Amino acid sequence: MASLKEVKSRIQSVTSTQQITKAMKMVAAAKLRRAQDNITQMRPYAAKLAGLLQNLSAQNDGESSSEYTEVRDVEKVLIMVVTSDKGLCGAFNSNVFKATNKHIQDNYKKQSESGNVDIMPLGKKALDYFTKRNYSVIPDFWNMFMPVSFEASAAAAEFAMKAFAKGQYDKVEIVYNEFKNVATQIMNVEQFLPVLPPESSSEFSTDYIFQPNREEIVTELIPKSLKIQVFKAILDSNAAEHGARMTAMDQATDNAGELLKELKLTYNRTRQAAITKEILEIVGGAEALG
Repeated sequence: MASLKEVKSRIQSVTSTQQITKAMKMVAAAKLRRAQDNITQMRPYAAKLAGLLQNLSAQNDGESSSEYTEVRDVEKVLIMVVTSDKGLCGAFNSNVFKATNKHIQDNYKKQSESGNVDIMPLGKKALDYFTKRNYSVIPDFWNMFMPVSFEASAAAAEFAMKAFAKGQYDKVEIVYNEFKNVATQIMNVEQFLPVLPPESSSEFSTDYIFQPNREEIVTELIPKSLKIQVFKAILDSNAAEHGARMTAMDQATDNAGELLKELKLTYNRTRQAAITKEILEIVGGAEALG
């Protein structure tokens, strides 16, 4: 049985850890509120813009085609992987890594074996993970969350757009955690480029009046919509990260509480055993003297 000093030291250590996890949970909760407000306000705008883009792509008669809508045989792929910069958020990052690896094996195994799959990490954890595993990594855009800004995500989007337009990549996709609620994140794999029209013509029915003309509107709208798509993924991932960290720290605090109960019980039993032993020694000594 452990000594009283060892058990007391463990109780102090677990108590300190519990205070830290409580504080981290409160910080994550405060950040989550702001991040949740940001993504809630962004979603309607992003959805409407994406709908307009899909409608224009679906109604495209060839007169206003865009370099971002060209569908090619997939030889080289760019995957934008969104993670956090920090840990202590449960399985948030590992789920992204698993989903990315599975997606590559299921859809781009041939391209991966040929070295034609590039990874663009958007987050330090993704940069560290894919660099250590010898993936072909584009390391210039990982710093997305210090702080979160449209300019940083737009720069990453522009790089992918220019590379696709030049034919360096035939397909670009985004892997990220979508925020649903504090306890739930949905893993998403979205196609970024090329921009595809809706699968069925029934999904669009709006007859737009173009002014000044369709070509100019498409030229301006598609790049803006693509940048918004990346920014939305960043905001979603940011909110999901704080939700996952809040949940993880809450569970860690509860686990510390359960451990403290067991340690205090062990401490009391050890103390009782020590007292009993001392009493027996005193009684035995008194009898010996008598």
